[in-house]
Amino acid sequence: MATPSTATRLISSQRRSAAAPVTRYDRRLAEILEHATEVFCRKGYEGASMRDLSRESGMSLAGLYYYFESKERLLYLIQKHTFTTIVQRLKERLRGVTDAEERIRIFILNHLEYFLANQAAMKVLSHEAEALKNGFASEVAAIKREYYRICVGLLDDLKSERGLQFSTRIAVLSLFGMMNWIYTWHNPRVDADAASIAREMGDVFLRGVMSGVKAGKER
Repeated sequence: MATPSTATRLISSQRRSAAAPVTRYDRRLAEILEHATEVFCRKGYEGASMRDLSRESGMSLAGLYYYFESKERLLYLIQKHTFTTIVQRLKERLRGVTDAEERIRIFILNHLEYFLANQAAMKVLSHEAEALKNGFASEVAAIKREYYRICVGLLDDLKSERGLQFSTRIAVLSLFGMMNWIYTWHNPRVDADAASIAREMGDVFLRGVMSGVKAGKER
């Protein structure tokens, strides 16, 4: 039995949360987004055309324009679905966990698991971050800001719990820097799985921030 695609699982979970059945349109949308992701990954957003997307998805060019007026809308949907999924999964995993260090480790694991399972989408998101304009860009940026603020809150909680002093902004951006480019080097044939990498990456990151100056003390 085939494993449901990431987009299919996302749309299915969103529909279930709204107490509505998954429709044929939902499934077709998920398939088109999967195909669009592959095209953008191979050709880049600027290099891909609606004709390329039509050919890859098996939908007529007229049909594609009917549902998606531009390739920008497809990129917007890919980004919105991806970031919404990551945030929703993170919130579910953090529920009931109170230890500050463990919550940061959950954040890292959640991020890496999704990235390694969806490397084409992650490449598109990383390389095409500035391609969206106007309302599309604003909506996706709002989800990104929420994700960033969650991470800031986790680091601030660690500082408070352990009595540490460090720049939360630098720590958060450094953590994202460690995690976001994993798709460029991870090789499943020689590298560990997401759980193992998250554990080691968490060790490196947390040892760094927790070795800083204690509040009220000097080096």
